[in-house]
Amino acid sequence: MPDLKTLYEGLQRAFYSKPASDLKTCVALLAQLKIGLIEAGLLLPQGNANFGDLVVARDILEIGALTSIRSRDVPSFDRYFSQLQTFYTDYGSNLPPSKREFPIRGLNLIRLLTQNRIADFHTTLESLPADIIADNPFIRHPVNLERWLMEGSYSKVWNAREETPAEEYKFFIDSLMGTIRNEIATCEEAAYESLPLRDAITLLFFTNQSDLINFAQQRGWQIDITAGLVKFSQKGEEQMEIPKQKLIAASLLYARELEQIV
Repeated sequence: MPDLKTLYEGLQRAFYSKPASDLKTCVALLAQLKIGLIEAGLLLPQGNANFGDLVVARDILEIGALTSIRSRDVPSFDRYFSQLQTFYTDYGSNLPPSKREFPIRGLNLIRLLTQNRIADFHTTLESLPADIIADNPFIRHPVNLERWLMEGSYSKVWNAREETPAEEYKFFIDSLMGTIRNEIATCEEAAYESLPLRDAITLLFFTNQSDLINFAQQRGWQIDITAGLVKFSQKGEEQMEIPKQKLIAASLLYARELEQIV
C-alpha cells in the first residue's frame, strides 16, 4: 500500500479536481487512508500526538465528511462527523482553526433536522458558544431553518435553498422539502377533492409540471391534463364509510331496544 503522504496527496488532487471532485477516487483513497490513520494511531488520537499529523488527519476526515454529502451517503457523513469530534473538541484549542469546521458542524445540525431529531439538534446547538450561534453563517442557517419549520413558514425554508452558505447544504434542504411536501400533500388530500395544477405546483413548491406529475404518481393522485386538475385519492372518504355504517347500525339497534323497553 502506498504511504500516507502519497495517498493524502492523491486525495487532495481528486477532491479539488475541476470542474467537480472525483468522488469515486476520493472514496477509494479515503478507505485506504482510514486504515493508515488507524495504524498510525491518528483516527482516534490519544496522548501527545504530533500536531502536524493531527492537522493532516483532521483534513482527511473533513474531506471524507464532505465527500459523503456530495455522494449522498448520510450514514458515512455521520461516521466522519463522529470521528471529527475528537479533533474539534479535545484538540480544538491546540490545533490551528479549520475553515471547514463550522460548515461541517452546520451540516450536522441540518442532518438532525431532516431526521426530526429536534432534541439532539438543541443539545448539539447548546454546546456551541453563543457568539458562534448568532454570527457564524454556517450555524445561523440551520438555526433559522429550525425556527421556520416550527413556525410552519415553509416558503422561507424553500427560499433558503438559494441562500445556503455552502453548496453541500442544498442536499439536506432538498430532503427537508421532501418531508414538507408530504405533509402539505396529506393536508390537501383531507381538504380538497381536486386542485388546479397551477395551484398544486405552487403549494408544493415545485418549479414545473413534470415534477408535480411524478410526485402525484407516487401519492396515487390522478392528473387530468385536459381539465388542468389534480384529483386526490378518496382513501380518506373510504375509511370514513366504515365507522359511519357502524354508527348507524348501532343507533338502529339502540332504537329497537328502546322501543322494547317502552
